[in-house]
Amino acid sequence: MKNIIKYVVLIVLFSIQVNITTHASDLEKTYKQLDFFGKVFDKVKKNYVDEVSDEKLMEAAINGMLQSLDPHSGYLNEKNFKEMQIQTRGQFGGLGIEVTMEKGFVKIIAPIEDTPAFKAGLKTNDLITHINSKPVQGLTLSQAVEKMRGPVNSKINLTISRPDEKRSFDVEIIRKVIKIASVRGKIEGKSIYIRISSFSEQTFSGLKKEVKKLNEELNKSSNGIILDLRGNPGGLLSQAIKVSDAFLDKGEIVSTRGRRKNDSQRYNARRGDIIKGLPIIVLINSGSASASEIVAGALQDHGRAVIMGTKSFGKGSVQTIMPISGFGALRLTTSLYYTPSGISIQAKGITPDIIVEQVKLNTEDSSKFRSEANLRNHIEVDKKNDKQNSQIKGDLIQDYQLSRALDMLKGIKILNKVN
Repeated sequence: MKNIIKYVVLIVLFSIQVNITTHASDLEKTYKQLDFFGKVFDKVKKNYVDEVSDEKLMEAAINGMLQSLDPHSGYLNEKNFKEMQIQTRGQFGGLGIEVTMEKGFVKIIAPIEDTPAFKAGLKTNDLITHINSKPVQGLTLSQAVEKMRGPVNSKINLTISRPDEKRSFDVEIIRKVIKIASVRGKIEGKSIYIRISSFSEQTFSGLKKEVKKLNEELNKSSNGIILDLRGNPGGLLSQAIKVSDAFLDKGEIVSTRGRRKNDSQRYNARRGDIIKGLPIIVLINSGSASASEIVAGALQDHGRAVIMGTKSFGKGSVQTIMPISGFGALRLTTSLYYTPSGISIQAKGITPDIIVEQVKLNTEDSSKFRSEANLRNHIEVDKKNDKQNSQIKGDLIQDYQLSRALDMLKGIKILNKVN
């Protein structure tokens, strides 16, 4: 027994010695690298063609370190950190675009509805190559975003490269204070249409308010609900979870997994479906990212909604904001999102159940066909409802994906009656 204890003690001591030696070796390498960084910093300070402040060099070094990891990690100085906090509350100044970096250029994930960028015609997948005629290449994402910010009502000129156009072109935009009404609703035919443009602090409360109001207008006889997440660049994870939970009675909504097992988290739905089991169609496209992909993935995996449109963006990473007192904050990718079925969204996106490309509908001129309305002295009836229907049809001609979604809800309603 004494010999066994002796061997156990020896093994433990050996293990501790190995760990200490390994740790010491790692520390020695780290100190050498920090010493190397200090020497480079000193040479730049003394020899660069222009005088550079310590603050500027350190910010650039930190940003370079973080953005070499992935396009969504970065450093927020105190000013940018405060602006980010304002943005998540649903009001901020700027152009109104969600962006990332791709091949050295700023890539637009999605313009936010009714913002200067949206009104100027900027689109998902547009590349910003120049800001006020100065090239974007060589800038970090944070630096590019900083250059796009500016005083309210000031002008900015962006050079845009669009995938389906041969030549780049310039767009002049006037910066505004952007107030985001992240949820808007209306009645389309006998269906509830809800548009969520981003996930801010007001999203869930706005969703509940709109659904209740529109459901009462339809006297609780709706065909179902269309949840439009097209061009939605994402936002707060907490709001995506609440929006998903609003339509689910049970089950996992999303899980996040980091490098350590104890970093993993699972978020589950609680009882209570705000539309009492009515059919749901979720519309997505390549501008639907992050939080909007979480909602689409959760409702798809639980069979609670039919997903229509085109494949989503594929941003499945979680960024944690880590404040550093007196220096702003780090935005660091700490985990990945997984749908309830255990599939990662990252760089894959959500594939719709029914793929529907956005095309423009052309209506057939019915005036050339013989009908009652073509006959002389035909009886006229009240055209009030006809005008309303004409307006709806006019809207649908401009939005083929929405038209298909409405047809799907009507079909489900008819099928349920037959059964």
